[in-house]
Amino acid sequence: MTTRLVIASRNEKKKRELLQIIEGLELDIVTLKEYTEAPEVEEDGLTFRENAIKKAREIARFTGCVTLADDSGLEVDVLGGRPGVYSARFAGEPSDDERNNRKLLEMLQGVPAPERTARFRCVIAIAFPGGRIETTEGTCEGQIGFTPGGQGGFGYDPLFIPDGFNQTFAELDPEVKNRISHRGKALQEASRLLRTI
Repeated sequence: MTTRLVIASRNEKKKRELLQIIEGLELDIVTLKEYTEAPEVEEDGLTFRENAIKKAREIARFTGCVTLADDSGLEVDVLGGRPGVYSARFAGEPSDDERNNRKLLEMLQGVPAPERTARFRCVIAIAFPGGRIETTEGTCEGQIGFTPGGQGGFGYDPLFIPDGFNQTFAELDPEVKNRISHRGKALQEASRLLRTI
């Protein structure tokens, strides 16, 4: 019998990205779309790790299945690491990518290119029904562009230019992005763990 893995996310674009990276594992991979009664987990942790663990633990408890959850965000050095864990709701509720990007550009107005360093950070938590939790982490260094570019991805992808590239995450081929991104790196580690189940 194939083990079921629940991806604890309602974000369609994120789910698609996760599925592209972990496809090929011999698991029955489903999302919260299959569990319409699943609780909405409040991300009130102070770190990405706390939020990822909380989501994974609560959804694993609800579904009785192995659950993968991630929390990720953008850390901008000149802003002291903000937006950080507040990346999705940086410009307030409800979460809105365009407003978040606009706010970030406003806050960086007048900041020269060399000082626009930033990184995407992702923590993935895998919760097992018996209570065991494993975490992996990935980061991707880069800088914030001056204007949005590209139609791909989501979140801050149109502004983030990874080190070694001239294009934003939103302009890169999804295969390239998945290989170098914070989420891709964390998931590659997570995939090794998932192969053991």
